[in-house]
Parts: sequence; structure tokens; C-alpha cells
Amino acid sequence: MSVERTPPDRCRVLESYQDGVKAIRALAGAARDWDVPTPCADWRLIDLAGHLRCVAENYLEYLQDAPDSRLATLFAQEAATAVLIRQQARQNATELAVLPPEPGPDRIMSFGVSAGAYADLLPEMWDRTHLIYRGTKYTVGDHAGAACVEWHLHAWDMARATGADYRPRDPDLLVSAWHWGVPHLPLASGDAWEAVLRSSGRSPRWPEPDDRPGDRSGRSRRRAGRQTPSGLPGRSRR
Repeated sequence: MSVERTPPDRCRVLESYQDGVKAIRALAGAARDWDVPTPCADWRLIDLAGHLRCVAENYLEYLQDAPDSRLATLFAQEAATAVLIRQQARQNATELAVLPPEPGPDRIMSFGVSAGAYADLLPEMWDRTHLIYRGTKYTVGDHAGAACVEWHLHAWDMARATGADYRPRDPDLLVSAWHWGVPHLPLASGDAWEAVLRSSGRSPRWPEPDDRPGDRSGRSRRRAGRQTPSGLPGRSRR
């Protein structure tokens, strides 16, 4: 069987999930300036920390409410992928806008609490239906793979924002998780981690000259789109 048709190994997913959470917490602990720009267009590091808090809280909610979560309800509409992406993007922006002002470390602490609670529930709920999209059932395990991709991508964002680099310990697992639990988007070829970065709209060489912001506001001159799982299901199995 090809990697695309083989579901990710449960133990590797659980390990990768914990790796991603630990990486984010470690990078946050080393951060000194939360106003630096990130590879996520128009987001400073403090904004990325807020996004991580919101996404972790949402993932926990979706898991606790599965298979009747608001995410499952959204995808049951069977809307076009582009519509779902816009709805998810609006949700991300709205949630970030209403967050109370708080330091970056506090946002990451809240992220860690929700991400940890999610991880605690995963083993006993692994095979439960998470949502159904266009007739295909996506399990809690599938979504856990998508969460792995989300955390590792944002760990890379944080590392690059602070002048460091980041590469997950098991990038091949993320390739398999992409096919089973991540978006509509095709996966690029080549090195496993670079393929995930490029397929999510990121340049492995960020910041390139055209991507480097002209000021400290976090606004980049080139508004390149960035994609992360944010709960979107992957391509249907064959």
C-alpha cells in the first residue's frame, strides 16, 4: 500500500502530537520579543500565540462534542472547499480579535492546558467518528494527525520568527497525516518536511527579501496566503 492509503500509526501520531506541543512551549519559553513578525502574513508572534490558544480550545471542544460538534455541522453542509476555508478563516480572525490582551506566555500556557486535555482524551476516543464530509467518515484519529501538522507548522513559524530553525523528529508521519487528516490541498513532492511547508503556503527559506516586513508591525509587503489544518478534513479515501 502507498503511504497515502495507509493510515498513520497511532503511536507515532500520539508521539508527534506531544512533540509539537512541547516544541511550541519550549520556543515560547525562549521568546524575548513577542512583537516580531512571523511567516503567517500580518501576524506578530503575540498574534500567533493567540491563534494557538484558540485552535487548541476549539480542537478540545470538537473532540468532546464529536460527532455532533459545530465543526461536524459545518462540514455536513457539504459546501465547496473554498467556502469552508473562508468560513474557517473568518472564525480564526474573529476569535483572535476578541481575545483579551494578555502576554504571550499566558496565551501559550492556555494553549498547553487545552492541548494537554485533548491528548488525554485521544486514546479512548481514537476510532470515534469526528465528522462526515461528502459521505466519508473522518475519525478522531484522523483529526489527531491534522492537529500534529498544525502544531509542527506553527512551531516552525515560531522558530523562524525568533531567528531559529525547526524540523520535526518524524516528518514522514506528517506526510501520512496530511493525506488522511489535512485539507483538500495536494501535497508537494520532495523532502517530507519541505513538502509540508510548501503545501501549507510557506517558504522553507523565510524570511526571503520580499517577505521581510518593512517595519515592526508584522505587516509583510507581500500578502502570501498560509494554510493550516484548522479542522479541515483531508482527501477522501479510495
